[in-house]
Amino acid sequence: MSGAPSRRGKAAGADAATEAFLAGLAIVQRNPALAALDADICRTRDCARNPRHGLAVVDSNGKVHVHPDRRAEPADWARALAHCLIHLGFGHVPAHKETRPQPDRFDLAARCTVVDRFLLTFPVGRAPDGLPVSYPDGDEEQLAGRWRRDGIPPSYEHLGTGGDVPDQILVPWSTWHTPPDWQLAFAHALTRTMSAAMDVAGGRRETLTGERRPRQPWDRALSWFVSSYPLLGGIAAGLEIVADAELARAHGISVAAVDATLGEIYLNPLRRYEDEEWRFVLAHEMLHAALRHGDRRGARDPYLFNVAADYVVNGWLVEMRVGTMPEGLLYDPGLKGLSTEEVYDRIATDARRMRRLATLRGKGTGDILGEPLGGVPRDRVDLDEFYRRGLAQGLDLHVSGERGLLPAGLVQEIRALAHPPVPWDARLARWFDEFVPRPEPVRSYARPARRQASTPDIPRAGRSFPPEEVARCTFGVVLDTSGSMNAALLGKALGAIASYAEARDVPAARVVFCDAAAYDAGYLPPTEIAGRVRVHGRGGTVLQPGLDLLRRADDFPATAPVLIITDGACDTLRVRPEHAYLVPEGASLPFTPRGPVFRLR
Repeated sequence: MSGAPSRRGKAAGADAATEAFLAGLAIVQRNPALAALDADICRTRDCARNPRHGLAVVDSNGKVHVHPDRRAEPADWARALAHCLIHLGFGHVPAHKETRPQPDRFDLAARCTVVDRFLLTFPVGRAPDGLPVSYPDGDEEQLAGRWRRDGIPPSYEHLGTGGDVPDQILVPWSTWHTPPDWQLAFAHALTRTMSAAMDVAGGRRETLTGERRPRQPWDRALSWFVSSYPLLGGIAAGLEIVADAELARAHGISVAAVDATLGEIYLNPLRRYEDEEWRFVLAHEMLHAALRHGDRRGARDPYLFNVAADYVVNGWLVEMRVGTMPEGLLYDPGLKGLSTEEVYDRIATDARRMRRLATLRGKGTGDILGEPLGGVPRDRVDLDEFYRRGLAQGLDLHVSGERGLLPAGLVQEIRALAHPPVPWDARLARWFDEFVPRPEPVRSYARPARRQASTPDIPRAGRSFPPEEVARCTFGVVLDTSGSMNAALLGKALGAIASYAEARDVPAARVVFCDAAAYDAGYLPPTEIAGRVRVHGRGGTVLQPGLDLLRRADDFPATAPVLIITDGACDTLRVRPEHAYLVPEGASLPFTPRGPVFRLR
């Protein structure tokens, strides 16, 4: 919006009316949504469109005509100018090259009513006395149609700022330039204003205009994700940026680091990056947090897993063209299409060289923080659900809005997060259902029932499992009892096996303990598997003798399935019957398993 009237005398600074008008104009110019409309101001005495008994009118050429001499307070001028500019922004006086009929009194009243109703929630200046206390619902066309039928209520008929003339004038577009779309410009400006208001509410800015603290480039980058990049917009809105030079120095943060639990991204404000580079840095840390890289590493080396995740995330961001990658970040086009775990397996063989590489936090340290730098976790109901929902909703918005193609690996990981894998114990239960049949009990009066004592006069048949059913409905357990096995892991695994066996009425399971040698514990009922089993040995790990013992045992069915519980530090196994493995999360077997692998957490 042009900042000065088209004509002012040399004594304009001393003229009270001019000073009040300029002060009101300055109020409007400080409003980012209204300032984006870029209207001209006409305050000349010889203009035929200037209102003689009002304050201002607006035409479809984008010019606001104001009374050249009227005295009014700056707040009154600001309100009148805002009223006219909102007519432009709402499309009430659209620019067009053709001559059009002027709006009738019903359209004028309806449009002014809608503008004043909007100014109730978008206050600019001071509302004049005598305005209605409340406004009717409906848009301009609905109100105009209703009032043509029923008449205009007196309180809504004279809300315009032109006095005795209409404050909206349609004229042909006067230049050869393409007519502007003020409605679109106003909508975009409103979106930016609302985004700034969200930043103020979230503590990322002190004022809407940033007068006390100018917006930093990382603030602008974060706002861009919220308003313009739906894939990560929901994540960005829930994270907080901590730009503290002393904190960064104390904890060795060269550029950035993220704490997914606290929902905080730590930045070094002394780093000088452009806005596009900060977008890349923030997107990098947001993906670390949202994809839960800190929790997924399991028993892997934390720093090497961080490096692997950096290679994958940076490759995705380069492919998606999100911002500009700063110099020195980890990037290798040859790793395109690989998951973080696959990259880790590649680089783990050259750990010495990889430890000389630098993440965003610095050389030899990871930017995925495992421990909080300070404070307490935020009050969130479910952190996994927050990140999972934010990425899933962002992906849907990104795809539906046709914002561009995304790397297949990233989409696959987001879909996997949206549909988390079945827990290991549920998968183990399914394995039992498939391979361990439920025994069929036999009832016979030769064996009294357990409830017989309660009804001695009524004979009751007892329930028992014949030997052939025990042989048919059993399974084997080969348990690694070497020194590397964790006691908590053993208890969790044995407890799960015992509970499922008891729930399926499995009479007994064959248990073999293995370390340097195999020890056959024989058939044990489910209650004894987890409770009264005494673990033998604690030497090295050789499991094949235990499997051979089961295979050669005359009383163990050749078709019975076998569960192998180990931490992965074992010999290469050759297993013939149906089998499965129970291993800690993050552990890997030294061979390619043929049966399913259940990873305990």
